[in-house]
Amino acid sequence: MGQANLVYSTAANDAAGMPLSLSIFADRPDVLGQLHDDAVAAGFRIAEAGSLVDLLEGEARVLGELVLVDCPAPDAAALAALSRLDLRAAHSGTQLIVSTSVAALDAVFGCLDQSGPQLLVDPGRADRVIALGRALASAAQLKVRELSEEDHLVLLRLTEQVAQIAQRLDRLEGPLRNLAKTHGDRDSAFGFESPRPEFAKAEADDGSARLVQASRPSLPDPRLVRRIIRQRQLRARHFESGLFADPAWDMLLDLTAARAEHARVSVTSLCIASGVPPTTALRWIGMMTDAGLLQRVEDETDRRRAFITLTDKAADAMARYFADFGAQAKRLV
Repeated sequence: MGQANLVYSTAANDAAGMPLSLSIFADRPDVLGQLHDDAVAAGFRIAEAGSLVDLLEGEARVLGELVLVDCPAPDAAALAALSRLDLRAAHSGTQLIVSTSVAALDAVFGCLDQSGPQLLVDPGRADRVIALGRALASAAQLKVRELSEEDHLVLLRLTEQVAQIAQRLDRLEGPLRNLAKTHGDRDSAFGFESPRPEFAKAEADDGSARLVQASRPSLPDPRLVRRIIRQRQLRARHFESGLFADPAWDMLLDLTAARAEHARVSVTSLCIASGVPPTTALRWIGMMTDAGLLQRVEDETDRRRAFITLTDKAADAMARYFADFGAQAKRLV
């Protein structure tokens, strides 16, 4: 099985120059083979490569510094194993990359609340290669300084642009001679414009304006928010959807309406509302959670499920945003 035709600029070594170890657990032979080949190409040392049964059964094993798990249709035992793996990874510093399906997303997401894994949904080979690259970039103490929130947003945009290029390459049927045939391909599933970096910034530097402001305005009428969402979605009927994709704002709108309706939003539903592929949406959910805009809320009746909601900070910002509409917003309802 051939390796992905992508080149890594950094060897998969730790701070001491030793190859990073990697464990792979996947039931699908083709996926297992691809993950193995691509990890070797990236310079990882394969500590173990086996099926999910190997992860579920037997004594506790020594994990690699990176663990890849493919579980498109996990049963209850597999979900329990994922939960234990997530806890172990959080305590040991192991990085997890878990791929699953849209149908199993809510269940898998509910199990992974400790280690901050990369979660891929119905990924292609290019998506997995990109995930390996992201893991490699954060390993071996490659960061020379702490990234600011604006840096994180820039890095996310660059990652998505690289993912778009990689996916286009992944679709090629032949070698580079066929590249010219797809040069004009404008598939923009990963294309988007993010909100300004200021959306993730904290309060004003001196904080004085915030301290003396009036009481928090109420959330907008959810009918207004839903109408805005529908109007945004109408554009996709007449233009390529990638021209307008703005996942952060679309998710904020959806969660604002849900909060006003006292409704709960699953991660799958939020991914759909984002208007971008689920794996891309999950990256944005992670970024917005780190920025203090979104938070994970466990289901009190089913610990295997979790929901996403606005933080009070984000709800306050959205309420003030719609309050600025004033009379103009009221005329839209």
